[in-house]
Amino acid sequence: MTFQQLSYVVEVGRCGSINRAARNLFLSQSGISTAIRDLEEELGIQFFNRSNRGVEFTPEGEEFLAHAEALLEQKRRIEELYSGGRSAPAAVRFSVSTQRYPFAEDAFVRLLRKTAASNYQFSIREAGMDTVIQDVCEHRADIGVLFLSDLTEKTVRRRLDDRNVEFHQVAAAPPCVYIRRDHPLAGCDILTETKLAEYPYVFFEREQGAAAECGEECRPLPEHRPARTVCVNSLAAMRGVLASTDAYAAGCGLLTEGLSDERVLSIPLKGRGSIRLGWIHGKNDKLSPPAREFAALLEQAAADAAAYTRERQDQRSVLRG
Repeated sequence: MTFQQLSYVVEVGRCGSINRAARNLFLSQSGISTAIRDLEEELGIQFFNRSNRGVEFTPEGEEFLAHAEALLEQKRRIEELYSGGRSAPAAVRFSVSTQRYPFAEDAFVRLLRKTAASNYQFSIREAGMDTVIQDVCEHRADIGVLFLSDLTEKTVRRRLDDRNVEFHQVAAAPPCVYIRRDHPLAGCDILTETKLAEYPYVFFEREQGAAAECGEECRPLPEHRPARTVCVNSLAAMRGVLASTDAYAAGCGLLTEGLSDERVLSIPLKGRGSIRLGWIHGKNDKLSPPAREFAALLEQAAADAAAYTRERQDQRSVLRG
């Protein structure tokens, strides 16, 4: 077993395809396939099942992938520590994987502004819930940001417990609907799914194989499932569709000053319980100083977003009055 073979397996896991991994590594597909097959034979396990659509890791493969990533990370840190001498300070590292929330972006920017280190490597990745959980489990992210709802909490918490991951709540909010400022329903103080049924529903694309509970929005109840839907894969696309059409989306409703689209407002959705926003990390993983700082800033950013959202909603009430 070599570090090169480990890097091939990790790259295939990141890309979900041997072909894409080969392109990224500037190698032939047959070369990577042969190296991985040799490693499978050496260890007596099968990492993944191959198909025309890509690869799907087996349970043994997923376990091996986590160990391989950890080993490569340790190798990289050792090389950085000793290859350039000890005169330069070690880089401060932090990574967060988050569902698409402007307040999480706000917290990340606040962390950057507060960081005094002369040498740091920070990263933020927006993704669906499945990927956020996987990033934390496989140590690609120090912290993950996601939500629980009354309808999904039991299922999601079971997924977290199975992976030895714990959830820390930073805020709770009633489910809300996002619509443009001059939407036909913009004058309502509260909305129902019955009223929304005739309008297009916008939602984020889920990863292949992800369960419905891992979506990033409050999905319509079966009896109110919309006839017209729009699937997007980025927050920018979501904002554009909402600001320019009569479509709507459902979520926590929090608006962040300077980051949320001013053309879009949020209105509470009746009868859908509550949404609990928070961060996750491995139960046995020690939080680094930047991770602890980010967790505190995330709670602060969520509180500021809630205050700003109430201010926007109060302004609407005054204008209607």
